[in-house]
Parts: sequence; structure tokens; C-alpha cells
Amino acid sequence: MRYYIIAGEASGDLHGSNLMKGILKNDPEAEFRIFGGDGMASTPNTKLVKHINEMSFMGFVEVLKNINTINKNMKECKRDVQTYMPDVLILIDFPGFNLRIAKFAKNIGIKTAYYISPKVWAWNKKRVFEIKKYIDKLYTILPFETEFFKKYDYEVEYVGNPLKDAISTYTFDKNFKQNNNLSNKPILAILPGSRKMELDKILPSMLAAAKNFISDYQIVIAGASNLPSSYYSKFDIGNNKIIFAKTYDILANADMAMVTSGTATLETALFKVPQVVCYRANGISVFIARMLVDIKFISLVNLIMDDKIVTELIQEDCTPEKITSELNAIKINSEGRERMLKKYDALLERVGEAGASERAAKSIVEFTKLN
Repeated sequence: MRYYIIAGEASGDLHGSNLMKGILKNDPEAEFRIFGGDGMASTPNTKLVKHINEMSFMGFVEVLKNINTINKNMKECKRDVQTYMPDVLILIDFPGFNLRIAKFAKNIGIKTAYYISPKVWAWNKKRVFEIKKYIDKLYTILPFETEFFKKYDYEVEYVGNPLKDAISTYTFDKNFKQNNNLSNKPILAILPGSRKMELDKILPSMLAAAKNFISDYQIVIAGASNLPSSYYSKFDIGNNKIIFAKTYDILANADMAMVTSGTATLETALFKVPQVVCYRANGISVFIARMLVDIKFISLVNLIMDDKIVTELIQEDCTPEKITSELNAIKINSEGRERMLKKYDALLERVGEAGASERAAKSIVEFTKLN
């Protein structure tokens, strides 16, 4: 069968690539056509139409600035989907783009499946009715999402969190420190995100805070593989180490971390690394978001547990001084560190076991085979 898959961000590419592997196990003759990244593109029988580097824009202001590019991508995607006419369209997160493509596909008779539900529970809950109308199968990855959709009489399939799959299938470098010329000092990891906007807004404060720990820690920055290494030269990196495309190896060896809000906060928790969550964006975008978003927390760790497990330093609170203070509270042998690690245990239990990608893939193949 033929599958058209759309992911617009690095995390979607990661989960999409694992989903595609699962589909191939259940449908060895599967053919893929994708909007995605390097991970998805490396899957056998795959044609990459558009790379995520040309699609990912974050924040209200950033979207408006790039609206012409977004509309161009949208038109190209619709034309390509209609030309290819897949047996099923699979959408991964990225709701601003994907829900519009879902409506188009449904109207021309293509089955639609959504893996990693749009976060309609956070804001714009009216989109639930749009999802019910245009999405044939919805797969959720957060425990509380199933109950949310039940309130709207919409049956979804909870498959668990695919990050467990990504971690369980990752090949770790047993000699990571030696191979990257790292000392035996504890590692303070910096995970600044994968978008240029995130780096520009957040990384300088992270680096400034890191200077307060260089006597006791070695600073390791997780470089994003989708960005050129030259982009990091604009920042005051100093003697800190940048290691690209090795985030899981960094976390496996880290003692604590500064993390830009997003998927990485949950990844850091799954590795049981105490963390401080940082976030800063365009002021207008944040102002609009605060008016529209109906959630107490922004990090997945706190959202899943519905409790403050990790500290979130947002916008005006994301300063080197406050980051430093929160890192000191979770340093080695601190009480704050032990409290966080104990709460991580409950989080890991709630997230569940690995296998989300295969469970979703098997269901999608079975659903697609149905007339």
C-alpha cells in the first residue's frame, strides 16, 4: 500500500521514522511519500518531497513573517497528495499545517490518520470538531488525552509515548566521553532546541548561566543536526563542547541539564537527568499565547504529571541569574535533586512501556486495508 506522511518538525521526523519502520514490518511492500526529515527519508521505499528545514516556524509572529512560504508549501503539498492519491494520509503533530491538509484529503476521498494528536486540550478546543470531521483515526501518546477526547464523544486510540521507542532502539556510544575528548568531570548539558529562533532567544542566557559552573562541570551543548555547525559560531561558546546529533548520548552521561521547553524536557526526564526548563520567544507571540493557552504548565514533564516536577523559567524569568539559582538547587547531593529524581520514577511509570510506534503502525495498516 501507499502511505503519504507529513511531519513538520524534528521530533515529528524522529517519531515518523519509527512509525515507518513499524509499517514496513506489517506491510513489507509499503511505499512512502513524505514531508519530513533525514530520519524519515532514510526509510526504504521513501520519496522525500519537502524537508522539515523548509517548514518549521514557531510562534504567532514567526508564522506571520513566513506566511508566503507556508502557503507555498501548503499548495505544493495539496497538489502532490492529489497526484499521488495514497491509500492513507498519515499526519504527525504540526496541526496548523496538517489539519488543513487533512480537510483537503478527506474531501477528495483519502483516508486520514493522525499520529501524535494536536494539543487541542491546551488551546483552541473548538478544533476537536474539525478533527472529528476530517480525521478517521486519531492516535494519542499522552495519558490524559484519551479522557479529554471522550468529553467530546470522540473515540481515540492511546498507543503510549514513542519517545520510549526512540530511546530503546538507540545505539549508545559506550565510549562517549573518550570518543568526544571529554574529561571525567560531571556534565552540565545544554539542550537549546533545534530552531534558529530558539537558539537566538534562549542559548545566550543558558551559556551565561553555564559560566557559573565551569569549575565543577564540563559544559556540553547538544547541537541540532538540522542546523549548520557554523550557525553556532555567533554565540559565545568559549571552551564549551558542541556535539551534534548525539543528544541521547549526552543525556545518558549528563548529571544535570538546561532544556528548552518541548519534547526534550520529557526525553531528559526519561534519562533521569535533573533539569531546568527554559523558554523565551518573541514578546508578542508569548503575549498572545498567554491569552489563548489554557494550561498550567508548558513542559511535558509537568503536564503529564499535572504537578510541578521541574521548574519552568518562561520569558522574563528566563535569565542567567534565575537559571543559575535553579541549577544550584538540583546539583549533585542536593535535596532538590533527590526530590526530582523520585518524582521522575512516577513519571516513567505513567508514560508506560515502549512499543508505541509499532502499536500505531499495526493499527494504521489494519485500518488502511479496510474498505
